[in-house]
Amino acid sequence: MIKVHVETYGCTRNKADAEIMEAILLRAGYELVETPESADYVVVNTCAVKDPTEKHMRERIKELLDSGKRVIVTGCLTHVNPDIIDPRVSGILGVKSIDRIAEAIDLAERDGKLVSVEGWRERSLDKLGLPRLWRSGVAFVVPISEGCLNACTYCATRFARGVLRSYKPELVVRWVKEALARGYREIQLSSEDTGCYGLDIGTNLAELLDEITSIEGEFRIRVGMMNPNHAIKFLDELIEVYQDEKVYKFLHLPVQSGDNEVLRRMGRTYTVEEFEEIVNEFRRKIPGLNLNTDIIVGFPGETEEAFQNTVELVKRVRPDKINVSRYSPRPGTIAAKWKQLPGWKVKERSRLLHRLRLQIAYEINQDYVGREIEVLIHGEGKKGGVEGRTFNYKDIILDDGAPGELINVRVTWAGSTYLKGTVLH
Repeated sequence: MIKVHVETYGCTRNKADAEIMEAILLRAGYELVETPESADYVVVNTCAVKDPTEKHMRERIKELLDSGKRVIVTGCLTHVNPDIIDPRVSGILGVKSIDRIAEAIDLAERDGKLVSVEGWRERSLDKLGLPRLWRSGVAFVVPISEGCLNACTYCATRFARGVLRSYKPELVVRWVKEALARGYREIQLSSEDTGCYGLDIGTNLAELLDEITSIEGEFRIRVGMMNPNHAIKFLDELIEVYQDEKVYKFLHLPVQSGDNEVLRRMGRTYTVEEFEEIVNEFRRKIPGLNLNTDIIVGFPGETEEAFQNTVELVKRVRPDKINVSRYSPRPGTIAAKWKQLPGWKVKERSRLLHRLRLQIAYEINQDYVGREIEVLIHGEGKKGGVEGRTFNYKDIILDDGAPGELINVRVTWAGSTYLKGTVLH
């Protein structure tokens, strides 16, 4: 029996895609193995959101090929920059061709090669209609749509994922119910932009959340990243459903820059003021909101004044977490053609913002020390002990607790990136 290992990088969407491919491979009679060393074929489910990530993908594929493994490449790299994929690979699949993974290996076994890098115009695939591999665990990823409605000048992911295609609410609800019936306690709603969910089928994210929160049972929902230009359109509805106890008080709202001119050049169709309006309304009605945001530093045309505007925004808004990215030009994007900032300046700005975000996060987290809060236990912690998530999705390490338990704990320590606590018996 041919042994296959699926190796996945990047976002939760890729994780879901991997589980789809694994289920298809099992149905086709292939054996799934846990390590690449014991596999005949390795499926590399790639990410290409940043230049350093892309380089890592290229190196990893070469490493596997050099070790004698046969490799099938899928994921965003196959759309964003297929020219850098090692020609020795046995197959290339676009993100909307993952249902053909068994066919790709079958053709490779017969010395054929399946090159299938369809864009969204050429192929439409309803992934919620495909099987998924069910693993043991606490959290389950449910994709709610694929693609987006934005046209950011720096983003290459949209070349892979295409324009928005929202999955039908009844299909999403069906998968949530199935996951809960199998013992999962956390549902992670995933998309390139959850904020634009449903705009192509006459509904929205708030209405979907209403349906999911009405499902019986004790579970929690983590809503994935949403862009401000969409969230502001149905803000009151969104905040109302966020007040349900089943929804984590966690908001991932990327701002990308604190300067309106830079936002305009990025193709982000909102203003700094609108971003702040959303944050202020959420904080006013959702106590303990955990605000995560994304910021790109060193974007072409970002002046010293523009960068300082970003710094001032961070000081005003004080997010719990900031994902700071150094701008890197992506192939085929508009921004890649513009004059780039010197690398040393981008690094300098990144370091400054990184120090600031850690300082703010540390100060915010200190307020949790001594508090009693509810935690959902996930399992063995990477930092030792048992890892869990608080009511607002902060990472916390405990001495004990069984996966899937919802328990009350007292926070005993806080750092910039996680908390520690003890279980209250």
